[in-house]
Amino acid sequence: MESPLVYLTTVLVVGVASQWLSWRLKFPALIVLLVVGFSLGKFVETNSIIPQEVLFPSVSLAVAVILFEGGLSLKFRDLAQSRSSIVRLCSIGVFLTWIPTALAAKLIFETWEVSILAGALFVVTGPTVIVPLLRHIRPKSRIGAIAKWEGIVNDPIGAVLAVLVFETIIIGQSDSALQSVAIGFLTMTLIAVTIAGLTAIVIVQTLKRHLIPDYLENPVMLGFIFFTFTASNLIQSESGLATVTLLGILLINQKTVRIHHVVEFKENLVVLLISVLFIVLASRLSLDDLRQLGWNAGLFLALLILLIRPFSIFLSTIGTNISWQEKTFLSVLAPRGIVAAAVASVFALEIEESSHGQAIDPLILSDAQSLAPVTFLVIFGTVTIYGLAAAPIARRLKISDPDPQGILFAGADSFVRSLAEILSKEGYSVLLIDTNYDNISASRMLGLPTQNASIISEYVGNELDFSGIGRLLAMTPNDEVNSLAVRQFADQFGKANLFQITPRNYDKNKPRGEVAERLTGRKLFSLKCTYPKLMQRFQNGAKIKKTLLTEEFNYQDFLDLYGETATPLMVIDEDKKLKVWTEEEENSPKNDQTLISLVDRVPEQEDTA
Repeated sequence: MESPLVYLTTVLVVGVASQWLSWRLKFPALIVLLVVGFSLGKFVETNSIIPQEVLFPSVSLAVAVILFEGGLSLKFRDLAQSRSSIVRLCSIGVFLTWIPTALAAKLIFETWEVSILAGALFVVTGPTVIVPLLRHIRPKSRIGAIAKWEGIVNDPIGAVLAVLVFETIIIGQSDSALQSVAIGFLTMTLIAVTIAGLTAIVIVQTLKRHLIPDYLENPVMLGFIFFTFTASNLIQSESGLATVTLLGILLINQKTVRIHHVVEFKENLVVLLISVLFIVLASRLSLDDLRQLGWNAGLFLALLILLIRPFSIFLSTIGTNISWQEKTFLSVLAPRGIVAAAVASVFALEIEESSHGQAIDPLILSDAQSLAPVTFLVIFGTVTIYGLAAAPIARRLKISDPDPQGILFAGADSFVRSLAEILSKEGYSVLLIDTNYDNISASRMLGLPTQNASIISEYVGNELDFSGIGRLLAMTPNDEVNSLAVRQFADQFGKANLFQITPRNYDKNKPRGEVAERLTGRKLFSLKCTYPKLMQRFQNGAKIKKTLLTEEFNYQDFLDLYGETATPLMVIDEDKKLKVWTEEEENSPKNDQTLISLVDRVPEQEDTA
């Protein structure tokens, strides 16, 4: 595989396939990507195909995009309940991670200089690993926001800290190292605030005045990201990470222009970049490099995971309002990612090059050669252990729901209220949203959670907590509002979990005048179940029934008893998984499952639960 074309094609295809496989198996994608990368390294010499002079700048630009996208996910409203916790984790927590990690790193490295450098380097976690794991784990909103803020903000902080330590202690050999690091941090903050702030103003004003055509907005945004990242780095090494992160935070929290399309583009691009980066960087390292580290490296990894992380979390959050369950979850969620790998690789290369021009302690040079293998050991170990352990621990602590079964109802009329009441009694989370206060009042009389608001409002999209809810059922009288609701919650729930009642006069073969198929959700229940027809049946006496299917009374018996008057709505399986009925896939409820249906008549003889 000596051809760069073949190599890059292989990495892209295998990376995307790994993402799909991990989604299908409900397994953390990062573990699959690392295994694939190490395996690929056995068959190809990455450095012979992609020179280091090209690889590291490319990795840096990719990391800039990833951190910018991470910044776009950090909204100030998430700070309302946990501001003090996040501030402490990103300040005191950094220090409480750095010092113990540096002490533990002495198990591996012979010099204190490289040990202190490694301690600073392993402060980082980052969106390349945190965000995919949070997507897999799906913790409750508050703790998810805390983990996301800590992981994304600590990435540039840790990287800049590592660079300052590197330049001050190893290259500069300064006598006032602490002072140099403090000045460096202040300089980095000033650079990031200035460049990110000015760039954000330019972007907002440019979009506000429509100076860029729609088809160029995403490419121009990429240009701004690369410019701010590179400009910051030219002023101070690695300060670009903080600049692009802050730029993303400023843009997502401004109210002047909408940048939703930019967020969607960056999310899709980041998935591809993460897939490529993990495979390419992991392929540069062989298992022999890891074996040569010895047992001390394994002990260091164990200390990092079992002692240092819990110590940092519990000590830095003393006096905050987060619970012990949330602290425990944060203690098992600190995987290291691409930034650590990229920075460590650059450090190793720069130390080796610097040794030719100045007198550097041979022990430091020897330790530098182990820095990249140690970093990949930490990445692989933390990603694997946290990736496998965090989700079950979060479920055990009851702070996550990886497959939420609850339903968000757009609309709260009598039919929706009846269906939501049955689901609520079965233990499923429901939330009814309607602009009609009479419908909301009637829902509250039944004890159902409600919100008197428009389903497509900014308030609903940004302010409400959807913990335990994994689907949208758009069932308002307005077909256009239903379609807009589907579009509104596409990112929240995914296309497979967006349903809407069939639009009036729906006909695939006669699309004129109808809402475009690409703008609608999956059709609820039956194509004949438009809003007017469904409400007419319900007002004429049809009832929603819950029927337990058994050997004595199976689905065929149900059909024989109710005939064409029955409209299946949902099925609850043996594991309490809720399936919404649609015509697009074959449905055949089995025995021991519960069928929820709408029937026009109630026979005198029936077997129901």
